Amino acid sequence: MLLGVVPDGPVRGRRVAVTGIGAVTCCGLGVEALWEGLVHPSISGERRVRDFDVTDYFDAKEARRVDPFAAFTVASAEMALEDAGELGVDPARAGVLFATGVGGFETLANQVTVYNERGARRVSPFLVPMMMANAGAAHVSMRNGWHGPSETVVTACAAGTHAVANAARLVASGRCDVVLGGGAEASMHPVAIAAFANMTAMSSSGISRPFDVRRDGFVMSEGAAALVLEAWDHAVARGARIYAEIAGSGSTADAHHITAPEPEGEGAVACMEQALFDAQISWEDVAHINAHGTSTPLNDLAEARAINKVFGEPAPPVTSTKGVTGHGLGAAGAIEAVASVLAIDRRLIPPTYGCEQLDPEIHLDVVRGEARPWEPGPVLSNSFGFGGHNGCLVILPPAA
Repeated sequence: MLLGVVPDGPVRGRRVAVTGIGAVTCCGLGVEALWEGLVHPSISGERRVRDFDVTDYFDAKEARRVDPFAAFTVASAEMALEDAGELGVDPARAGVLFATGVGGFETLANQVTVYNERGARRVSPFLVPMMMANAGAAHVSMRNGWHGPSETVVTACAAGTHAVANAARLVASGRCDVVLGGGAEASMHPVAIAAFANMTAMSSSGISRPFDVRRDGFVMSEGAAALVLEAWDHAVARGARIYAEIAGSGSTADAHHITAPEPEGEGAVACMEQALFDAQISWEDVAHINAHGTSTPLNDLAEARAINKVFGEPAPPVTSTKGVTGHGLGAAGAIEAVASVLAIDRRLIPPTYGCEQLDPEIHLDVVRGEARPWEPGPVLSNSFGFGGHNGCLVILPPAA
C-alpha cells in the first residue's frame, strides 16, 4: 500500500500480512463452514445465521445487553485471533477497525415497539450502547485490552471493504503492528426487510442470481467476518502463518444517486484503477475478481461495464459469493475479503451460485457450476454501496 506520492514517485508503506480469519455466516460458524458453503452450494431460503449461541462469547448478564451485530463482531474477531495465534503485540500498537451498515437496528426497532406499547419508563437503559454502530469495535478492543485506534466505518454495502482497507492502512503507515479489520450486520428485522422490499431492491422470488438474466434483486443476509492484519516483518518474526497480503485499496464516490449506481460504472472504474495503483500492479496482473454482484439488475450491469472498461473483455475470472451468502450489507465486503483469502489459500475460485443463464449484456467470464482451479494471483475484491460509496481491495498470494 502507498503512503503517498512525492516528486520522486510513490512512497510505499509496510507490507500487510493476513494472519488470521474468522467468519459467522448463513453457511455456518467459522471459515470452514463458509468455504464448504461456497464451493458446494446448496443453500436456499432466508440467509440467517443459525445455531449461534451468544453465551459462547458473553455471560448471561452481558448477553442480554449486546445486540446481535455486536455479538457477531466479537465471535468473528475471536475466531480470527485464535487462528492467528499468539500475537505478542504491544496493546498501544494494536487496533480494531470494524464496519456495519446500520449497527443495532434490531434493538432499536424492538425498543421503539416497547415505547409505543408500554411507555417511556420501560425503554431499556441499555438501548444506546446496544444500538450504536461503534459497539462492535468497542467490545473487541475492550476484551483484548487494545489501546490503539478503535473505529467504525459506516458506508452502507461498501463498509466492510473500507474497514479492511483502513485497517491495512494503519499497519502500512506504521501506526499499528496489528489491526483487526472486518464487518458485521444483523438487521433482518421485519421493518428493515419491508423497507428494502418496498423500494424493490430485494428479490421478489427470494433467489439470489448474480449476473443472471433472471436476477430480480438481492437476498438480504446477516453475519460477520474478521481478518487479523499484521505488519509483514512482525508476522515473519513470530513464525506466523501468512494467508495473503493486502497490497492496495481504492475508495471513490459515484456522486450520482442515493441508491442507484452510476449506469456506466465510472465511479467503480476509478475505484478499481485507484486500488491497482495503490498496489503498484497493472490490470494485466489481476487473476481473479471477487465482484460485488448483488443480483440487482442495475448493479450487476453497471459493475460488469466497469470491469470491462478496466480489464477489457472477457476480463479475468469473476465470481460473486452473494448467490450463497446473500447480501450482508455492511458485513458483505469483509465476508468477501475472507472468501478471497480462502480462494488463494485453497487454490479454487468458488462458483457464482444462482447464475445459470448469463445476461447477454454482461460480457464477463463468470465462474459458474463448479469451483475453478487456478494458479493464485492478485485478486480484486469489489464493494459498491448505497450513497454511491465504492471500495476495492487488492489481495495478493503470500510471497517472501
